[in-house]
Amino acid sequence: MHSAAPVKDSFPPAELAARLETAARVQCFQVETFGTAGGVPLLALSRRSSGVKPRIYLSAGIHGDEPAPPLALLDLLERGWFDDRAVWFLCPLLNPTGFAQGTRENADGIDLNRDFKSPRTAEIRGHVAWLGRQPAPDLAMCLHEDWEATGFYLYELNALGLLSPARAILEAVATVCPVDGATLIDGRAIDEPGIIRPVADPLLRDSWPESIYLRHQHARLGYTVESPSALPLATRIAALQQAVAVAVEATVRRGRA
Repeated sequence: MHSAAPVKDSFPPAELAARLETAARVQCFQVETFGTAGGVPLLALSRRSSGVKPRIYLSAGIHGDEPAPPLALLDLLERGWFDDRAVWFLCPLLNPTGFAQGTRENADGIDLNRDFKSPRTAEIRGHVAWLGRQPAPDLAMCLHEDWEATGFYLYELNALGLLSPARAILEAVATVCPVDGATLIDGRAIDEPGIIRPVADPLLRDSWPESIYLRHQHARLGYTVESPSALPLATRIAALQQAVAVAVEATVRRGRA
């Protein structure tokens, strides 16, 4: 899968949110908001279809200096990629004030991806309230970039021991983007090249990122996927989209088994 998304990284967040909302409505998503930040709506998009389908949650933009994830979801929305294979839940721009400033943190200097255990920020309080009204996802993916990484890598949370698509994800990503070859990534030892599977109980952490909250909310399988920020924006978008495509297809196949 190759992206046709815009490759400029200076999108005003209000313009990006408007395009996301327009594309979502065209694709028959229900559009909700769980607050605003910097005058920009915090969007929550859902699309349900008849029959028993896997529930898939995707998020992006929680770190404002990582433009590729929201643009990857925008491109998929505008291309009509989110079809009747699944029930979809998307939060595509979680930190619009950070996006406007090009900062990891929000306008108050808080890393939203460490605020899920006892939320202090209006953004995450609203997000958690919305998530709490949704069913537990079969697949949860948090899309990110890493400014220090030399290649693509991922975290896997798989408490149920489900058949893992992690290796297939990285094989697909490798067609457009290098996989990180380091044995220590983000301060953690790898389990396989490009794959980190935390062994300690993540619920014991003092601060929770979104992925840990989703596990706490009984997500069956969770991934945090990280594209290397040193690569061109279009490449980072394509790599994230490859990861999403493989993980979704694996979840759909498992749902049919």
